[in-house]
Amino acid sequence: MEEMTSLNETTGSQVTEFILMGLTKRPELQGPLFVVFFLNYMAILLGNLGLIILTSVDSHLKTPMYFFLRHLAFVDLGYSTAVGPKMLVGFIEEKNIISYSGCAIQLVFYVIFITSELFILSVMAYDRYIAICKPLYYMTIVSDVVCWLLVAISYLYSTMVSLLVTIELFKLSFCKSNVIRHFYCDGAPLLSITCSDASEIELIIMIFAAFNFVSSLMFILISYMLILVTILRMNSSEGRHKAFSTFGSHLTGAVIFYGTLIFIYLQPQSSHSFAVDKIASVFYTLVIPMLNPLIYSLRNKEVKGALRRLFKMCLNLLFPLKIFGVVPEEEFKYNT
Repeated sequence: MEEMTSLNETTGSQVTEFILMGLTKRPELQGPLFVVFFLNYMAILLGNLGLIILTSVDSHLKTPMYFFLRHLAFVDLGYSTAVGPKMLVGFIEEKNIISYSGCAIQLVFYVIFITSELFILSVMAYDRYIAICKPLYYMTIVSDVVCWLLVAISYLYSTMVSLLVTIELFKLSFCKSNVIRHFYCDGAPLLSITCSDASEIELIIMIFAAFNFVSSLMFILISYMLILVTILRMNSSEGRHKAFSTFGSHLTGAVIFYGTLIFIYLQPQSSHSFAVDKIASVFYTLVIPMLNPLIYSLRNKEVKGALRRLFKMCLNLLFPLKIFGVVPEEEFKYNT
């Protein structure tokens, strides 16, 4: 690895591939980490795909809240898939090499989905605000057209930002080194190995990152404050409890996600390190997508009810009652 790095430094040639350093250099940890993160990624796949399928097929979950939850599961699955499989390959390969174009593609999809997550969470907060503060107008304000429009704007804006950042970033020359001190292609590690003037792209990244983070967070905070004011004005304790339960899961998910981002991006520059970035990145790219299905399903009676209905339906399809000599009650009464 060091030989390849020094070769690029001396020749000044443009690299055609990168080496991802991964999470650790210690060979004895590669096997155990592969098992841990393989199970982690399987849990992400099962949890988020299950939530997408469940909210798509169950008629009781055909509401705006579950429409947005389905798209949250989709973006969680998206950015964890952009990162996870390549990280797993790195644990079993001696050199975790990613091509120049592969690195660009990974960065494009990662930025699309991680940016979409910010605005999907904002839209979910808006949905809960309308549901709690303006319940009589809920179905009118949050119509199917509005739901699709909000989600489409999030995806289109995220795609625009991602393509702009990636194109500008890969116009730079990477001749200092081809070793990325991370387990996936991200902006900061790539900027650290460029030999071009990166001031313009750094400014672009800073502006978009600040706008995306601050605007989405402020939207969520304002929605929560209005919700809390409405709840505190309720006379019924049962009504307050029901209102809290409707946005409690979203509050938990948003706190975890934004808390991790704040930890990463508001660190003092003196204490900033790629090692800390790796740990935090693991949390929000691979741990949060695994936790979200649990947060939004285990605390939700409607989702648990839908799971029971789906489970019973699958059992009836796989093991019809008549096979075991069991006759439904209606048919038994008719025959007797």
